[in-house]
Amino acid sequence: MVLLGWILAFAAAAGLLYQAVGARLSARRYPPPGALVDVDGQRLHRVCTGTGKPLVLFEAGIAASSLSWTLVMPEVAAFTRACAYDRAGLGWSDPSQSARTVDRMVAELRGVLAGADSRKAAVLVGHSFGAFLILVYAARYPDEVAGLVLLDPPTEWQDFGANRARLVRRGIQASRLGGLLARIGVVRACLALLTGGAPGVPRHGVRVLGPTAVRTLEHLVGEVRKLPPDVHPVVQALWCQPKCFRGMAEHLAALGEMGAAAGRVTSLADIPLAIVSGGDQPAEILAKHGELARLSSKGRHVVAAKSAHWIHLDEPALVVSVVREIVERARGSGAVR
Repeated sequence: MVLLGWILAFAAAAGLLYQAVGARLSARRYPPPGALVDVDGQRLHRVCTGTGKPLVLFEAGIAASSLSWTLVMPEVAAFTRACAYDRAGLGWSDPSQSARTVDRMVAELRGVLAGADSRKAAVLVGHSFGAFLILVYAARYPDEVAGLVLLDPPTEWQDFGANRARLVRRGIQASRLGGLLARIGVVRACLALLTGGAPGVPRHGVRVLGPTAVRTLEHLVGEVRKLPPDVHPVVQALWCQPKCFRGMAEHLAALGEMGAAAGRVTSLADIPLAIVSGGDQPAEILAKHGELARLSSKGRHVVAAKSAHWIHLDEPALVVSVVREIVERARGSGAVR
């Protein structure tokens, strides 16, 4: 037993060293592509490109970063100014300094917009969890929103019963475990195997995490591989950081509150609105998305027939087309003059 204790202690120390060296190298290789802006004493990463009005701001999914918009943002920047940011605890942003409440996230979004040369109303584009966040924002600050694009909003999570609560608790527990494993270099080693190992290596090499975690990691790696190859190591480097697992746990804990807040939105008046659903969604979810589109007198519902949940990775050209449509409608309404 004493020998086993020494072996485990040595392995943990080696893992801590491996993680520390890897994190230092990653920080040098992949610095923030944008700026770290102060929002109420907290540094959030925001990246902008292009010129024109209205500003289009992209809000990522529950644990995703600004990198998830890599296929869409440059195309939107060709016809207007485009920005994306990382919520607290994710991407290049600092860890959160307070609980991830709806009020706090809405306030941070407003702070990011205020410093992004957004003197007029902006078009907001959100995916999944981010779709709920921009929906709540638009309901609270309609004069600051020129249009909305909601990509596959997770309406199924608005019915937050015992089963959903249990799934969230498991997700939070898994995220906390992931943060612990990230601290001792296990996540870094596992992702290296998953992204660069020979066929057959990923499942055998990372099975220490358990079958569910392996399937989740492989699914996420599959989504990341839809991005340009030069982005893959950047995403990998970000997800080797313990803070990202903490950020994921915090956002999962806020999912019920965010879904409830989105459910309380009863009207968006005449704000130009597009709901884009993944083509693999069941009929009941498509019906709920259709109801969301009717929150605005200028709303419409689009089904991305070739897409799953990550529409902006599966059909980026469609997303760009929908964003362009909303931008043109906002310009025509006079909201951005």
